Amino acid sequence: MKEYIFTSARLGFRRWLPEDEAPFAAMNANEAVMEFFPNTLTPADTRALIDRIEQRFSEQGYGLYAVDLLETGAFIGFIGFSHPRFEASFTPCVEIGWRLRPEVWNAGLATEGAKRCLQYGFEQLGLEEIVSFTAVLNQRSERIMQKAGMTFVTIFDHPSLPVGHPLMPHVLYKKHKPNL
Repeated sequence: MKEYIFTSARLGFRRWLPEDEAPFAAMNANEAVMEFFPNTLTPADTRALIDRIEQRFSEQGYGLYAVDLLETGAFIGFIGFSHPRFEASFTPCVEIGWRLRPEVWNAGLATEGAKRCLQYGFEQLGLEEIVSFTAVLNQRSERIMQKAGMTFVTIFDHPSLPVGHPLMPHVLYKKHKPNL
C-alpha cells in the first residue's frame, strides 16, 4: 500500500519511489508530453530530475509530487511545487506545475490535481502566493491554470531560452492564499 501525503477524489500525491523512474523516463522521452519544452529528456536527465525533486522534499518538505490514480494505483506523472532556477521579475517564487501521461489527458485529472495541490499549498504549507507559467503556445496548460482559479498576470520571455525560440514567450498566472 502506497503512503499518500494527501489525496483528491481520484488522485494520490506522494513521494517518489524507485519504480516511478522507468515510466517517468518514458514520459520524458515522449514528444507529445514534451511538446512545449525545448527538448525531451534522456533516462539520465530523468534520474537527475528525480534526484533534484527528492532533494527539494528533503530541504523544504514539499515538491513535485508523484501522482497515482487511486482507482488502480498506477503512476501517472507529477503535480506539485518547484522553485524556478532562473531570475525574472516574479522570482523567487513557488511554482505549481504538472506533467501527466498522455493516456490520462482530457479527463480533468490535471485540473483536479492542480486545484487540490493549490489547496494543500495554502492550507497545509502556508504558502501565500503560487505562480504557474508555460509557453504561450501551450494552451492546454494555460486552460488548466484558468480552471484552477489562477489569474493571468503577464506574458514574459523565458530567460533560459534563446531569443527567437518559438517557446520563449510565456504566460504567467498566479493565485494568492484565500482569506479565510
